[in-house]
Amino acid sequence: MMIRPAELAAIKAGTLDLAFRRWAKPRVVVGTRMRTGVGVIEVTSLDQVSVSSLRADDARRAGAPSLGALKKALSARSEDPAWRIGLAYAGPDPREALRAAVPDADEIATITARLDRLDAASSYGAWTRETLDLIDLNPTVRAPDLAARVGRETADFKKDVRKLKELGLTESLAIGYLLSPRGEAVVDTGLPAPRERTPREIGTPLPRNIGAPATRALREVGVTTLEQVVDHSAADLAAMHGVGPIAISRLREALAERGSRLADDQA
Repeated sequence: MMIRPAELAAIKAGTLDLAFRRWAKPRVVVGTRMRTGVGVIEVTSLDQVSVSSLRADDARRAGAPSLGALKKALSARSEDPAWRIGLAYAGPDPREALRAAVPDADEIATITARLDRLDAASSYGAWTRETLDLIDLNPTVRAPDLAARVGRETADFKKDVRKLKELGLTESLAIGYLLSPRGEAVVDTGLPAPRERTPREIGTPLPRNIGAPATRALREVGVTTLEQVVDHSAADLAAMHGVGPIAISRLREALAERGSRLADDQA
């Protein structure tokens, strides 16, 4: 179930708790939990409805500008039933805490065994350590470039990186990846001595949903965390090649979630 970034932010804030979709059959059930950019979103209810029965309160709770706008959005694929989906914020993505948890010797043995099983099940061959090492030595490098370095198709490479992410070993950035502290500990276990790495940026990473062009533009002026964005105005950002209105809007949303604003929004 796709949910737009602004809607996700509103669900987390508690100002939006409904969504409406045209589906031939339900694609979620009550209790479904979806990991998103703002954390875990849970499906709290699911009902088939007639569009004619919808009211202004339904539109408000779904974040639609008006009842008419909601009905117009549901006019497409009118041969499929309309569904009202209740949604609620269910907390942060548990992988965030997992990434920060440095494993002890027993945990590392368990993770190592899991990596061995992933290698054994792959038609590509042993890939887990190769991929962890590749990301460790090439942080923030685009997935297609990383895949090319090991002669792999980008889609297959990204699919495997997601398996490492599920184990809390990697972090996805707007451009490329980074090993988590947990991933670094696993890699270092297989080395004669811990690898020297560039210190991590202190702060909140730039939102992934601003897009690669905006991320590159911000990096070029030394802005790599959300906390650094507050020193810039919307006009400053718009003047950067690659930072468009959508990216600025999403930066505003990310800042608002943390009680911050752009420089020209602070007056």
